[in-house]
Amino acid sequence: MKKVFSISSLIVASLLVLWAVVPLAVATADQKLQYSCSAQVYEAFENARLDAFTKETGISIDLFVASSNSCVYRVMQDMTDIASSTRAIYQRHKDHGLVETPFCKDPLAIITKKATPVNNLREGQLRQIFSGGITNWKGMGGPDLPITLVVPGDETGAHKNFRRLVMKHKEINYDYLTYKSTRVLEAIEALPVGAISFISRGAQITHPEIKVLSIDGKKPDDQSYPYHQIFYMVTKGEPTGSVKAFVEFANSKKGRAIIKERGMLCCPVE
Repeated sequence: MKKVFSISSLIVASLLVLWAVVPLAVATADQKLQYSCSAQVYEAFENARLDAFTKETGISIDLFVASSNSCVYRVMQDMTDIASSTRAIYQRHKDHGLVETPFCKDPLAIITKKATPVNNLREGQLRQIFSGGITNWKGMGGPDLPITLVVPGDETGAHKNFRRLVMKHKEINYDYLTYKSTRVLEAIEALPVGAISFISRGAQITHPEIKVLSIDGKKPDDQSYPYHQIFYMVTKGEPTGSVKAFVEFANSKKGRAIIKERGMLCCPVE
C-alpha cells in the first residue's frame, strides 16, 4: 500500500500542578515531583491517578507528556525525577544507572470505529493489513470498504511494541502517521468508517465510539490475548523519597484499582 501522507503534531510539554493539603508527616507543602509521562500511560492511567496521588501524599506533580523514548531520555539527562515508559529500557540505559520498575500489563488493542462491520481478525490477517497485503474489509468477511491505516510514529512505544509483537520486526505500512501515539484515537474518530489502528486498551476505554477487535476470537481482557505491553516506571538509581512514594502508589490499593478499572492488569499479575 502506498504511503499517502502523515498527520503530525508538534510535541507540547504539558504542565499540570496538582495541589492538596498534606496528609502525611513526610510531605511538605512545597514538595514537587518532576514527572515525564508516556502519552499512552497518561491516557490509560495517569489522568486518573495523579490527582489521587497528590491528595494522598501532598506531593504535587510537574507533568511532561511525550513518547516513551523522550521520557527515558529526560531521566538519563537529569531533566526529570521519574519517567514512565511502555517498553523496557535498553542495556545502554542501565549502564547509565537507570532502573525500571514494572507496574502494569496493558493489552495492545486493535481499534476501529464501532460502525466498522468486522469484530474479529485472525493474527495473519492483522499482519497482512499492516504490511499492505490486505487493503479492503471484504477480505475479512466485511463489505467492499477500503482499509485506512492509522499508525503511531515510529519513536513511540506503541509503534515499537506493535512492530515486535504483531509484525515480527517487519515494517509497518500506513496511510496516516501520528506523532503522538494517543492521537490515533482522534484520527479514528475523525476518519470515515474503515480506519484501523492500535493503542493501549486503557487509553481506548475512554473513547466510547471506538471499539476493540478480537484477535483469533480472543478479547483484550482474555488471559490468552496475544499482545500485551508492560508499563514501567524509570528512575536514575533506585527510587527514594518522593520518587519512591510515587512508584509505591502505583502498586497501592488505589493505584491498582485504577489500573483494573481501565481493563488492564497489575504487575505483578494477581
